[in-house]
Amino acid sequence: MALLARRAVPALRKGLFPARRPSGAGGERRPVSLSTCTSRDSGGGSGSTREQLSLQDVAELIRTRACQRLVVMVGAGISTPSGIPDFRSPGSGLYSNLQQYDIPYPEAIFELSFFFRNPKPFFTLAKELYPGNFRPNMTHYFLRLLHEKGLLLRLYTQNIDGLERVAGIPASKLVEAHGTFASATCTVCLRPCPGEDFWADVLADRVPCCRVCTGIVKPDIVFFGEPLPERFLLHVADFPMADLLVVLGTSLEVEPFASLSEGVCSSVPRVLINQDVVGTFAWHPRGRDVVQLGDVVHSVEKLVKLLGWTEEMRDLVQRETDKLHAGTGRRGSPHSQEGH
Repeated sequence: MALLARRAVPALRKGLFPARRPSGAGGERRPVSLSTCTSRDSGGGSGSTREQLSLQDVAELIRTRACQRLVVMVGAGISTPSGIPDFRSPGSGLYSNLQQYDIPYPEAIFELSFFFRNPKPFFTLAKELYPGNFRPNMTHYFLRLLHEKGLLLRLYTQNIDGLERVAGIPASKLVEAHGTFASATCTVCLRPCPGEDFWADVLADRVPCCRVCTGIVKPDIVFFGEPLPERFLLHVADFPMADLLVVLGTSLEVEPFASLSEGVCSSVPRVLINQDVVGTFAWHPRGRDVVQLGDVVHSVEKLVKLLGWTEEMRDLVQRETDKLHAGTGRRGSPHSQEGH
């Protein structure tokens, strides 16, 4: 689930990426090659003379390890199949169902000024979003498989649900751009708070307070106006190094995360697996873009089949599902999950 739901948050975007304005909105198997990256995209666009790629071509690049430094960007669309609502969907999104929390407007629940005046609505919502209540789906385990095969350079996620960690992706491979519920900090003395204490209070409908100074303890997720985590700056090295970018389940509306999709070299293929064509894929497409529209899980299943990983994926999902079932009795904190 992606946290920040405004199209642009100036305090986050400042000094990282400028605001950008739109400038416009499978087949027979063939050899595929990658040219050397020399610069960022300078406007190849849909008129590029490069050969158009298909999802099958992308699978071949991965399978033959012609691409082996994958950067992946994900948003709320990979977690909705796990039962976690996104923020913006009319009628079903969280912003459409926040009236019960007695807030002046939906975004207030993630604003520090409102949080300090009345933290209760946020912690009521946090209880509903408790990471232990949801389980990864096939898309999360596909990302785990990329990691296990040594293909995942980094996973950049807008989601705060922690399902990437639960799926077994180590923290070293993650950039949780909008923060995480996996840790918490006192808003007064800035001491870290043990996850067990934090979640014990939240699940008991208490506002978590620091055991030292009694200040309010807030999970380390990014509220409006707060800086992004320091790890977000890894994009400066990761994206120029990537030889394939995969974007899954995101509207690419929130800056500065959205502009990361333009950070790979112009010769690098970009794959969008999503319900709709979004962001730079819509208004600044490149000649080596591959767009797979439709249900995200079904599209991932198709890619897994093209890669020849179907049996491995089935075994991984079964193994991890059994592990999660066995561990439901000790689910007191998301810190107990692998990767924390």
